[in-house]
Amino acid sequence: MTAQANKTLRQQWMQVLARAGDALMSFETELTRSAYRKIRAPETGMVMVRGRTGGTGQAFNVGEMTVTRCVVRLDEGSTGYSYITGRNKRHAELAALADAHLQGNDQAHWMATLIQPLQLQQQQKRSQREAEVAASKVSFFTMVRGD
Repeated sequence: MTAQANKTLRQQWMQVLARAGDALMSFETELTRSAYRKIRAPETGMVMVRGRTGGTGQAFNVGEMTVTRCVVRLDEGSTGYSYITGRNKRHAELAALADAHLQGNDQAHWMATLIQPLQLQQQQKRSQREAEVAASKVSFFTMVRGD
């Protein structure tokens, strides 16, 4: 696998892990089965969120957002990182553990048992939300004017 393909794959699983929330807790037993140590314990801080006028124009500060980060190293040598929105320190630690496992020799196992189920669950939630929004859509241009 090329370095770019590896980077893209990692970005995808990091996105899934960051959005997993409480769903990641159901994998806690399997993730914590391997011995690990915290390089940087989960800590909460703030980051500045920036936007652009019109999506492409001049940059401006939207505001601050709470972020929790964590770094762990498995005894086998893999190092995992996580940055998640909010203050859930356990979520950050489990996401970092998952990242470390996914960089190891059992990547295919972790993709099949962790990332793919979480990704499917997130896609289903997104589709359900989109369907709810579409059901409430009002089309003002289909109204008939009186003569």
